[in-house]
Amino acid sequence: MKAEQAKKIADQALEQLADALKNGRSEELTRYLAMLARFHRYSFGNVMLILSQMPDATHVAGFSTWKQMGRFVKKGEKGIVIIAPMVLRVQDEQAKDGEPQKPMLRFRGVYVFDVSQTDGQPLPEPHRVNGDPGRHIDRLRQVIAERGITLDNADVPIGADGVSRGGRISIRAGLVPAHEFSVTVHELAHELLHRGENRPASKTVRETEAEAVAFVVSNAIGLETGAAASDYIQLYDGKTETLAESLDRIQHVAAEIIAALHDAPDEQAHAA
Repeated sequence: MKAEQAKKIADQALEQLADALKNGRSEELTRYLAMLARFHRYSFGNVMLILSQMPDATHVAGFSTWKQMGRFVKKGEKGIVIIAPMVLRVQDEQAKDGEPQKPMLRFRGVYVFDVSQTDGQPLPEPHRVNGDPGRHIDRLRQVIAERGITLDNADVPIGADGVSRGGRISIRAGLVPAHEFSVTVHELAHELLHRGENRPASKTVRETEAEAVAFVVSNAIGLETGAAASDYIQLYDGKTETLAESLDRIQHVAAEIIAALHDAPDEQAHAA
């Protein structure tokens, strides 16, 4: 399948999501965000592609990757198309003889398969926290500090559980661990998403982006997110393009936080 065809599938999935949100069905976005938690390493477009072709997918990989993991794709299974970059080397017509070829980025459609479409060696079970963020809450605090952001429990406005002030996050003391984790991620998302020139003008969009990031990250570490965000999340600002832009931003920031949570600093370096 060509990259153009794959992009068309992703665009159609986005249109369907936008239509669902326009009609007040936020569960469609919640379903997308839950998928994003499982596939945070994939781009926004590829997550849309996976969701549109196999909504129940949990772990996808290419044919060769599955083989390296001791599993094989079952006969007759249909692949899930995603878009993959490839670098071509082309000779610049103005380049002198002997000069290196110029790299050129192109995209092509490739196929991946969900674990349910394979047989073979069992996959290792990921660490799940099931309602308690455990070590992730301490690592989240480290991630915030590493980015030069102050984290404290002071001066939280009445009626709020947390606030982002630009370089400083304040979280209400005494929150249960799971809620503290989610609120802290929400405020960190504000710091990462909404302190630059590309800050959305709409407060609704800003708050929804931050809550969506908190939903994705909490879901990714195994917290029971349930329907907590489904009533809050109504990410639709009148245009499909606005929705696509926000989902792309959500994907990037959520993936950054998830990666940082699992990239613990070298314990030996801290002990030195």
